[in-house]
Amino acid sequence: MKRQVIVIAGPTGSGETTVTNEIVKHFSGRVKRLVTATSRLPRAGEKNGVDYYFFAKEEFARLKERGDILESTYIPNRDTYYGTYAPDLKKKIDSGYIVIVNPDIVGARYYKEKYNAVTIFIAPESIDTLERRIRERNPELSDTEIVQRRANAEEEILKEKSFYDYIVKNMDGKLDEAVHRVLDIMRKESYTLE
Repeated sequence: MKRQVIVIAGPTGSGETTVTNEIVKHFSGRVKRLVTATSRLPRAGEKNGVDYYFFAKEEFARLKERGDILESTYIPNRDTYYGTYAPDLKKKIDSGYIVIVNPDIVGARYYKEKYNAVTIFIAPESIDTLERRIRERNPELSDTEIVQRRANAEEEILKEKSFYDYIVKNMDGKLDEAVHRVLDIMRKESYTLE
């Protein structure tokens, strides 16, 4: 079976989105990122259908009931849903693209089971590095929110990392190394990049 879906995941601040964006940039004719659905409001500069598909909670629930949200997760401390928007996934697969998905563990399990996806966990070099990245990226977050995100990341690394097929460390200042490692894995696992 031709592989078309790959999971690149990791705790917030690990760099999974940055690694994904670098791969998409260099292989845009072959690789696309899945645009996730969410019930949260857009942040400054975010565009619907590009960064996320933004839906009110009620609409998100209707889409899920109708089958247009394939899998989803609720984040209680943010009162937000995230999930796979089926029309985006189907369109990209039908067009022959390799689709990179940046899900949580629920989504990673789903894609592994339903799409034979290889799963890659992007790990930070340390929790302190991860916290610094979160603070730099989201200066508006309160200390309480930072503490919560750090705790979530620690738990994710501790409890979920072992599920993934591969673990790639994203060291500070060495993004290219992480990207090349992921590309090597993709080639080894029969994803057709060229």
